[in-house]
Amino acid sequence: MTVMKKILSIVAALLLGLAAGAQNRAEWNGLKNDITLLVTSDLGRNGWYDQQPIAATIGEMAEAVEPEAVLALGDVFHYEGVRSTSDPLWRSNYENIYRHPELLVEWLPVCGNHEYRGSTQAVVDYSRISRRWAMPAKYYARTFEKKGTTLKVILLDTTPLIDKYRNDPAKYPDAAGEDAEAQLAWLERELAGAAEDWIVVAGHHPIFAGTDKSASERTDMQARVDRILRRHRVDLYVCGHIHNFQHIRAKGSAIDYVVNSSASLSRPKVEPAEGALFVSGRSGFSVLGVSAKRLTLSLIDAEGHILHTVTREK
Repeated sequence: MTVMKKILSIVAALLLGLAAGAQNRAEWNGLKNDITLLVTSDLGRNGWYDQQPIAATIGEMAEAVEPEAVLALGDVFHYEGVRSTSDPLWRSNYENIYRHPELLVEWLPVCGNHEYRGSTQAVVDYSRISRRWAMPAKYYARTFEKKGTTLKVILLDTTPLIDKYRNDPAKYPDAAGEDAEAQLAWLERELAGAAEDWIVVAGHHPIFAGTDKSASERTDMQARVDRILRRHRVDLYVCGHIHNFQHIRAKGSAIDYVVNSSASLSRPKVEPAEGALFVSGRSGFSVLGVSAKRLTLSLIDAEGHILHTVTREK
């Protein structure tokens, strides 16, 4: 290849990249809604694997959709959680990675099973250190209201709801100390009193998923959580933990169950569960948008491509 041909090849590649970026941005602009949230999970790898480039994509997405908040659905800290609010992992896993100015909005976190290997109280207490880490308790609810649209997000602490973790105090020291029945009673009350346009429940562990992880995780969530969600006609349950994208409609339920992929390291092999409408082994994140009559959850890969959109309409 001559020098001129090499130059032309490089220019063509750059132009293609710019065109793809422009196409992405046009699609991204369409994701902005009356209320828009970013959804992330399974983040923490000290910037390794795909964490750093995905963080950059999330920041660029935030420029386009102007989110009210970021949902961080657990396992921000692989592998052993954090020991205190001054643990160096706060900087290497979080502050120094998600530094885009449009990501300085509130982050609404929950603990995953990896946080439960360390100090879960430190995860809550970091809210007193960081202006954007907004975690008032291990489970809590937030209501958003904008342009006549209302959205209620209920954030669950799922690890103590699963016997596998409660029965292993050496590995998950805080799990058995949490009052699972109190959390379930609180969930019942929150949903019974909910009058918002849209109700979204979020946690770390899935209720339904195609995975080789212990089936007892899902059966515990089905027995303890799903029965409450179905009774109150929740719109969407979104979680992480499995490190790939899955959208499932379970038999007999009108809820959309969505597994959000890892924003650092995915598990590419995924066998669809019964009722699966979409699966992908790509890493990435999601964008939740609502108006008074429509809810969408768009599943986004590491490069910013929209892989699939969950849509609900009133």
